[in-house]
Amino acid sequence: MLEVSALLVAGCAVAGLAVGSFLNVVIHRVPRKESVVRPRSRCPQCGTQIAERDNIPVVSWLALRGRCRSCHARIPVRYPLVEGATAVLFAAVAVRFGLSAELPAFCIFLGALLALALIDLEHFLLPSRIIYSTLLIESVVLGITAVVDQRWVTLEHAVIAGLAAFLAFFVIHFIYPAGMAWGDLRLAGLIGFVLGWLGYQYVLVGLFLAFLTASVVGIGLIAAKRATGKTPIPFGVFLALGAAVAVLWGQPLARLWLHRGA
Repeated sequence: MLEVSALLVAGCAVAGLAVGSFLNVVIHRVPRKESVVRPRSRCPQCGTQIAERDNIPVVSWLALRGRCRSCHARIPVRYPLVEGATAVLFAAVAVRFGLSAELPAFCIFLGALLALALIDLEHFLLPSRIIYSTLLIESVVLGITAVVDQRWVTLEHAVIAGLAAFLAFFVIHFIYPAGMAWGDLRLAGLIGFVLGWLGYQYVLVGLFLAFLTASVVGIGLIAAKRATGKTPIPFGVFLALGAAVAVLWGQPLARLWLHRGA
């Protein structure tokens, strides 16, 4: 791994803040089938267009004390949290990959996972619009990387892993349609493709963690009488979580499990 400089990490964190601001727009508008480009950001309560000075990630929310400048309606704390979380994720990717061709691909991937997880948590929806757009971008970026670095085998593994993950989830959907939605199938394919670029073991780690955390949370909710066996669970949240952990710590986790199994 290339030596990571503090400047690279800081730059990625700043970029993450800006991307997080855009993700807030995506999270709000895509489930409503609205454009993420136009119109410009407005207060959902009074409709006033947000001024540039009030659109600075995290800082503006703090300066406004979490309220609209015009109507004083509350601005959800989710907005600065998404911006901050995206900055942390981008910085973590910089530490993980250093200054490499893979850096933008995995920043985009984790940003998309964050948006999908929050949308699924709120709406029980994994928009194909986001999944397909991300898959297209990842295919282009990783495809260019394969051409430049002559990593054709790596790209082949990514394609195989993506197809395998999609087919595995399709089988689950075929056997138990109520337990696996089409959005989960599409997201599994995306995750398989991107994690497959790193290696098949990363795909296994990511999907295993998704099922493990979903099971633990589901059992916990049932034990607390907050849910039943028929209560729907936003599985996309757990897929996103498992994939993010696999990107950042998949290699040591795979080694740990293989060592225990030896």
